[in-house]
Amino acid sequence: MPFTPTDSDAAFRGVIAIELRDGGLPERAALPAAAAGEVAALLGRDLAQLAPDVAGCDLALMAAHFDPAEALRPGWPLHRRVLELLQRAPGQAQGPRIVGFGADAQGEVPAPLQCDPMLAGGGLRLLPFVLRGASLEPAAAQLELMLFDTGMAKPDTALALQEGLGARIEHVRYLSLHDLLAMMAMQYANVGLDGLWSLLETALLAPADECLLDAPPEPLVRYGDGEVRIAMLDPAAWRRRNAPDEVDGDALERGFARFQKRQRQYAAVFEVHGVPVQFVHCADGEAACLR
Repeated sequence: MPFTPTDSDAAFRGVIAIELRDGGLPERAALPAAAAGEVAALLGRDLAQLAPDVAGCDLALMAAHFDPAEALRPGWPLHRRVLELLQRAPGQAQGPRIVGFGADAQGEVPAPLQCDPMLAGGGLRLLPFVLRGASLEPAAAQLELMLFDTGMAKPDTALALQEGLGARIEHVRYLSLHDLLAMMAMQYANVGLDGLWSLLETALLAPADECLLDAPPEPLVRYGDGEVRIAMLDPAAWRRRNAPDEVDGDALERGFARFQKRQRQYAAVFEVHGVPVQFVHCADGEAACLR
């Protein structure tokens, strides 16, 4: 499915992806203000070396780290916040700007830069950034072509991030939002969640569309009207749908328990991606009940 932004602001949306070493979490949720400006400038330098047209764009970095699920939510809320902060920043009539938004003078993290505390762990953390301006179109095209394969951060950029966040960092690379989507699609496929990803991809990239997962033994799920509906089946409906020839009662009980666990897993994944979930009783096990 092609990537198209879901709002009217023309911008390139990217992330600094930080792979943490040995599962250790950063000591700080955001870079101090001065370090945020320094890292934003280093980011601008690194990107301009890959795509010279970046130099003609405004660049804004939200110098706080987030879970990938927070970056992949309908409407791209993290990047929308960065755009809003950029639009309020001074100097709009003074040519291309590079701005980093970090913790305040007291070291506190302002609300727009706070991550979801339930998603504070994980070995991959993201700092969102945006580009916009007169040379946006060629800059975005160049970055989309090059970042995934050649977007490793320079050593001084990685060191500034490591020192500013108080983190043990293994790798730092730059990704477009499209690259991040592709990477997460592969990760979901690797853990057997291909069907779930097709629904989530629709919610992210074509939120006005519909998508149905009707592939036993997976849960019966429909995305539409901005929400996910998951069919709740009683044991008899589940058996008709998933195990019509099974006669072992213990096997049926275990299978139904696994199915319910799978439903809960689906719901949890959609919820961390900001997609509302509704469970719908479905007596006959048919997809029509989800409309």
